[in-house]
Amino acid sequence: MARARKTITPDPYAKPIAKPLPPSKSLPGKLKQFQAPTRADFDLVSPYGAAGDQPKAIEELTEGFKNGEQFQTLLGVTGSGKTFTMANVIKNVGKPTLILTHNKTLAAQLYQEFKSFFPNNAVEYFVSYYDYFQPEAYIPHTDTFIEKDASINDEIDKLRLRATANLLTRRDVIIVASVSCIYGLGSPSEYFDLMVRVKKGDIYDRDRILRDLVHIQYSRNDFSLDRGTFRVRGDVIEIHPSYDEDGLRIELFGDEVDRLYRFNIVTGEVIKEVEELTIAPAKHFVTKEENRAGMLQRIQLELTDRLAELDKEGKVLESARLSSRTRYDMEMLRETGMCNGIENYSRIIEDRAPGTRPFTLIDYFGDDWLLMIDESHVSIPQVGGMAEGDKSRKTTLVQYGFRLPCALDNRPMNFAEFEYMYPKQVLFVSATPGDYELKKTSGVVTEQINRPTGLLDPKIELFPIQGQMDVLLYRIEEVVKNGDRVLVTTLTKKMAQDLTEFFIEAGVRAKYLHSDIKTLERHELIRGLRSGEFDVLVGINLLREGLDLPEVSMVAILDADKEGFLRNYRSLIQTMGRASRNVNGTVLLFADNMTESLQKAIDETNRRRTLQEEFNAEHHITPKSVTRKLEDDLKIVDPLGIDEEVDERHPEQSEGSSYDSSDNSSNNSSEDFTPGIRPMEPLQPSRFRKNASKKSAPPGARSNNNLPGNHPNNRHPERSDIRDLGLQPLSGVRFEGAGSSEALSKLADLERQMKEAAARLDFEEAARIRDIIRSMDG
Repeated sequence: MARARKTITPDPYAKPIAKPLPPSKSLPGKLKQFQAPTRADFDLVSPYGAAGDQPKAIEELTEGFKNGEQFQTLLGVTGSGKTFTMANVIKNVGKPTLILTHNKTLAAQLYQEFKSFFPNNAVEYFVSYYDYFQPEAYIPHTDTFIEKDASINDEIDKLRLRATANLLTRRDVIIVASVSCIYGLGSPSEYFDLMVRVKKGDIYDRDRILRDLVHIQYSRNDFSLDRGTFRVRGDVIEIHPSYDEDGLRIELFGDEVDRLYRFNIVTGEVIKEVEELTIAPAKHFVTKEENRAGMLQRIQLELTDRLAELDKEGKVLESARLSSRTRYDMEMLRETGMCNGIENYSRIIEDRAPGTRPFTLIDYFGDDWLLMIDESHVSIPQVGGMAEGDKSRKTTLVQYGFRLPCALDNRPMNFAEFEYMYPKQVLFVSATPGDYELKKTSGVVTEQINRPTGLLDPKIELFPIQGQMDVLLYRIEEVVKNGDRVLVTTLTKKMAQDLTEFFIEAGVRAKYLHSDIKTLERHELIRGLRSGEFDVLVGINLLREGLDLPEVSMVAILDADKEGFLRNYRSLIQTMGRASRNVNGTVLLFADNMTESLQKAIDETNRRRTLQEEFNAEHHITPKSVTRKLEDDLKIVDPLGIDEEVDERHPEQSEGSSYDSSDNSSNNSSEDFTPGIRPMEPLQPSRFRKNASKKSAPPGARSNNNLPGNHPNNRHPERSDIRDLGLQPLSGVRFEGAGSSEALSKLADLERQMKEAAARLDFEEAARIRDIIRSMDG
């Protein structure tokens, strides 16, 4: 019998809204050069000079840029001092520099290090200023609209403003940024043109100064001089710039500018008298008032065209929705100059052509600058992935009548546009450069293999999977006896949790770390590992780039022969590198098959180790473990307190490590190890292995329910039912004793769950919890 054929009709909402433009045509506009392309004078301050392979790397990279090479790659092993090499290249090239890295934590760490290297220059920090961000979204299959909700970190906002203000007013600028640098930021031309410039001796009416300050988003407050405000006392105007710690004071004599000062906001004490002041706008998105009428007219034209399209397609609901929402925004813009979601009109506000991208931080650099991409094997793919996710969400909003098509042009750069903006000098930095970087440099790299400390790459030992837990427990016992720590990497979250539970039952002090653990908790776990609160940290993908753990002498990689993202050549090299800061560094690989990635990682590690042994023998260097103060662990969370206390350390150690002058470390030389794979040896009885056979944990062993991320009934408490917290479901919510400490604790826990849900892009869950919180507050 013939089967009935199903007719598939095209989705009426799947029609593309706009055709993408090529990078050469999607530029937001021609920008002028804000600063003359003169050489920037960078003052590199360091108590130590270059060592190991650093002198050769610095010379090669500098000469390469001087000879006109656009792309270069620095292949530097973990702990070889890549940061110090980068600092010397910046000094030698003498151009404003953008250092791009792939997450806030590494950005803050690099910011600290470059701040200590260049205390007399402008080193800035530019990352997303949201503590919590839930973007506007619509979910068609449940007919759920989620409004934008965000919490802005005021201090990071200040640093972002300071970064752009310095870029437009000086050349000696280094900006450490996350992928936030490819997102819209407002027109640099308007930002530059709206700066208020005051010179000593100028004729400048007092009321005109006040009007100019209000126009660039400063507000008057004669009682409290907060950030982004000013106050007036007779002929004295005091301003607290939104991007600076110091205040600015303008003293007038009639209409003449008599004196200009920088002063301490708290004490009022004059810091210094200056001849000229430049006050940048309080916000990045600023517009000239005379452009407002034209802006509203352009919004109206786009609205008329879009409503005609929707009416023609018979989308009555979408047409009514779009008309109502847009006309409300227009009324707010007409009366106040602001509206909720004003960034969605950025293309119209800046009078850009459809399909063009917005201005970004990169546009503020002009034409003559230097780009360094740290951990390029991760950072470059991340840049390429940002635009598509944003486009998918915005397209749904436009198709269903929540936004005008101009919202699609408020977006991050796509990768082709990012490549088009490359300056004449680009440096990729990684211990494992990706195929993209190698293609750009035709396979040529500058190697930095030998460390200033003389440390060697870790020993590699390969074991079969059969009996791997016995091997692991025995080797952990050996390491713990020496006072060192262990990292163990698995393939899944559940495996990490189950393995941690197994270790605890065996009497091993262990905890796990994966993506369900929040950022601050991760730092607490790492701090606990370093301080000796526990000995073994089990993880998946977070135990890779950027972790500086000198106490770790052994890294165990389970299922090392499972080809994939977590066990490819680069991932294996990066994970092995976590043991390279300890003189006893060892890597245990558990595998039954020798995969191509595994063989390549082992061969590369052994090649590097051989070169390091030859270098140490030639220069009579005895390897010593690096050390780092324990209190430095959490400094990278907050890059704002660096000015008060800069830790002096050896610049030749990247990621904050310093040289240990003690002679207690053993010599990790070639005399006691031949590069290669060590066969499995007979094992001695282990107290850990004996304990593992018992069903109950030994006295003093901690329950895995107390570990971060564990929950008695649910592995993921943030997804647990709200009734587990002692609350009622959303309908008819009643909460007694809202002022009690228990209530406040539950409220804080709900807020944490809401933010975690938004971070996972689970917007429905975030919106549900947000409504519960609002009901509790009411």
